[in-house]
Amino acid sequence: MGTETHTLLLNIVIFTPLVGVILIALLGAKQSKWVALLTTLIPLGITLQLFSLMGEATAENHDYLGFASLSWFSQPDIDIKYIIGMDGTSGLMGLLTVILFPLIVGYMWTRNLQQSKLFYMMLLLLQTGVLGFFFSLDLLVFYVFFELVLIPGSFLIGIWGDENRGKASLKFFIYTLVGSLVMLIAILYMGIHAATLKEGITFTTDYFLIQEAIEGGKIPELAGSAQAWLLAAFAISFAIKAPLFPFHTWQPSAYASSSIGGSVVLAGVLSKMGAYGFVRFCLPLFPEAVPDAAPLLATLAVIGIIYGAYMAVIQTDIKRLIAFSSLSHMGFIILGIFAMTEEALDGAILQMFAHGVSTAAMFLLADMVEVRFGTRDIRDLGGIAALAPVFTTMFLISTMASVGLPGLSGFVGEFLIMVGAFDSGILSPTLAIVAAVGVILAAIYLLNMFRKVMFGPRPDGSTQTFPPLAANEWSVMLPLLILMFWIGLYATPFLEII
Repeated sequence: MGTETHTLLLNIVIFTPLVGVILIALLGAKQSKWVALLTTLIPLGITLQLFSLMGEATAENHDYLGFASLSWFSQPDIDIKYIIGMDGTSGLMGLLTVILFPLIVGYMWTRNLQQSKLFYMMLLLLQTGVLGFFFSLDLLVFYVFFELVLIPGSFLIGIWGDENRGKASLKFFIYTLVGSLVMLIAILYMGIHAATLKEGITFTTDYFLIQEAIEGGKIPELAGSAQAWLLAAFAISFAIKAPLFPFHTWQPSAYASSSIGGSVVLAGVLSKMGAYGFVRFCLPLFPEAVPDAAPLLATLAVIGIIYGAYMAVIQTDIKRLIAFSSLSHMGFIILGIFAMTEEALDGAILQMFAHGVSTAAMFLLADMVEVRFGTRDIRDLGGIAALAPVFTTMFLISTMASVGLPGLSGFVGEFLIMVGAFDSGILSPTLAIVAAVGVILAAIYLLNMFRKVMFGPRPDGSTQTFPPLAANEWSVMLPLLILMFWIGLYATPFLEII
């Protein structure tokens, strides 16, 4: 296959969900979930096909698979092009996205949703935004997709969430919007100065041209102290999305108050957009500033690990506990990125994928409990193991994957991050040691929650039974459980992709 075919396949992956949005708008509510399922399964199938073609990526296309180059503007002096491409890192994040979205549709299959058409439209629009972000190779195109995620994300929290959804949605919207506007200013500055490298243009957002302008200090306005504030502008935006302490305060309420579909997307995919942004844009575009900023960012990551773990320990709401657990685990990922070693970076990218799988499973299982018992308060739950041993086993596997038990998905990435952080030439080994405490705390709060919910005493007078898992609940959990074991027992294929 040639580059044009690869590009066509990538565009189908990105925009098939958008076609689904249009179809749902035209059809009735009863057809909306079928359209949503179909238009999320198609990108999954094509993404798997693209992985089989990775060997066809060429040096001419910077080792990316697919490389569209379509000008957005008729003015020849403005170099803004629609450029997309897939390499190992973006491909793995794209794979995580196309796995989770059809699972969300499948899980919501039997729900009697209010405004179901709007729900599925927002879900599909969000998928297009996320996929476009991961595959964009023009900074303005990437920014458009980055902003596109904001609207459906806010809707999924604000319309179908719990009683606190309004405040949670507003915080999510404001935090993300402010962070992205700061980054836009940096993009405009870079585009003006990088354009001087190419005759006949006055502005560019070409990722590779900007990278070339920065390399070797070719453009003085993009070197030295300028790089420091440019990195800060990008880092603030990505730190909010990840989230990274202390830019995290929108996260616990958004994760806990959102609908289950929103919780899975926010924790499983949207947080990875922040971490991916650090890898794809901050590391290569600001090579002078990153080594100086890495200790600060790594320190904030470690603070987030401990703070998130501490807050998780004192939670009584399962979803809020998982939300703070996610904050702690994202700290490990950011630590791995800024340890500046190959092992740690590989581990961080693998952990992005693994965390998306295990956290999605935890939120889904928590929702299954809430649906059956009408509460997610740990104090009002107990004795589930006696009622549902198979469900308890699923919950145990997902919990252990989050803890980082060897043989499950959470171990390999965290191990590589810890090894790389200890060997880092720019970080103090103390950071790695303190981060390791977070692993111990994770075992404490997750296993304590599991013990109380599954084996604790049943509430006084409770005659509640645990209805067997429905077919759609089985269908969403089995792929996630398989991935947890696959990554934990044989991570080589994933690391080779990276």
